[in-house]
Amino acid sequence: MSQLVKSILVKYSHLAHERGLTAAFGGNLSILFNGKIFIKATGAVMDTMTEQQVAVIDLNGKQLSAVKPSSEWRLHLFIYRERKDIRAIAHLHPPYSVVASTLLKGELPIITPEAEIYLRKIPVAEFKPAGSEELAREVAKYAKKFDAILMERHGIVTVGKSLREAFYKAELVEESAKLWYLIEGKR
Repeated sequence: MSQLVKSILVKYSHLAHERGLTAAFGGNLSILFNGKIFIKATGAVMDTMTEQQVAVIDLNGKQLSAVKPSSEWRLHLFIYRERKDIRAIAHLHPPYSVVASTLLKGELPIITPEAEIYLRKIPVAEFKPAGSEELAREVAKYAKKFDAILMERHGIVTVGKSLREAFYKAELVEESAKLWYLIEGKR
């Protein structure tokens, strides 16, 4: 079963890169399965990621695999600890979302009915250094109530009951950011 979990993680990692939601070494996805977090390994690139580049940690942050987890493992761990109802997290660096996170304070306006239904609100978390415990705490604070968070100058985090759900919420966040940017540019 863990091979299936790894293959799903690889599939959506490739898709995230293909759809322009992340580039180079950026971003990471995770799945919580049987008390273990399956997450992109440190240094892995999402468009060429393989099942051998999926790290595994437990809910205490202990590494269980031969490969080291992404530097953002704390971010995923802290969110899973806050939200017992979710089983997957997408942390990506989509360009319009990153731009919006540098220009907005508070939240990204919801424009489409679909985003309103599935996301309700997209708060902007204050900047904290990448990979830090401070960032993990800041984002987990918002993840208690919301399924999508913009991280100032960094990217986005979305959560779901499956990786498919978290991934499509990430696409909705990026669409919302792009629409907001296009509307603001016309003013």
